[in-house]
Amino acid sequence: MVYCSRCARYFVNEHALEQHQDDSSQHNICHDCDKDFATYHGLKQHWINARRHHYCQDCDEHFDDEDELEAHYEDSHFYCEPCNKLFDSAHGLHAHNRQSHHYCPDCRRLFQNANNLQHHLRSTLHAGSTVPCPGKKCKKIFVSGAALILHLESGTCPSRITREQVNRVAAKYDKQHVITNPARMIAYGESGAGQSVTTWATERAWNGDRYECFLCHREYRTLAALNQHLASPAHEEKMYRCPRGYSGCGADEQCNIRRFNSKVQDYLGDLTSNMKRLRL
Repeated sequence: MVYCSRCARYFVNEHALEQHQDDSSQHNICHDCDKDFATYHGLKQHWINARRHHYCQDCDEHFDDEDELEAHYEDSHFYCEPCNKLFDSAHGLHAHNRQSHHYCPDCRRLFQNANNLQHHLRSTLHAGSTVPCPGKKCKKIFVSGAALILHLESGTCPSRITREQVNRVAAKYDKQHVITNPARMIAYGESGAGQSVTTWATERAWNGDRYECFLCHREYRTLAALNQHLASPAHEEKMYRCPRGYSGCGADEQCNIRRFNSKVQDYLGDLTSNMKRLRL
């Protein structure tokens, strides 16, 4: 004879006891964990809370692993993955994301941090492109003056504008030295005129294994690659600074506030407008 203490009943053998437990509402068994609960609610709470179970309580459905459960949540429910929460409606999830996350309500996208969100909001998707390139044969339009300047400095503009030409325009029109360091603008002068120094390497840069930059000692496989490095802004005098007067830090070309601060964006817009007056 075997005894069921919860029901205070005897059974002739183990098989009869198991049959009783399966049929009785007094027994709600998790066979994976070998636990018996007095109510079905208690069993469900166990499935919800126990890490070994991957259970959707809304659908009363089990899944093989956490990935399958999350995929089910995303496909069939209004699910916030970072918070691991389900919502009754799309509106509820939308309101939660607006209050709790770095979230674009128009695109309904989450971002890892505030900077990523702001970068997205300033993209062409939201801000639109309103700053045309003044270079000849270039039809590109940019979202900001800073983006245009990066384009011009890169040397990829069809007009063949170089960083040196951008520096000359900055030196000419930045009369108040908002973004330029006057102590480092001797080569360009207040009018933007002046001559720049071009540096290049010859076969003498070969050190027996690679072509070596005599300024920073970086090594390159080809002489052309070394000269491309020397022609880049890598070793140019850093004539730009983060503007203190516009909530900047004053550092020389070390932070990105000029790309994001609205006042600095306006200033760069005025600067790039002046470029249109030149024959670029």
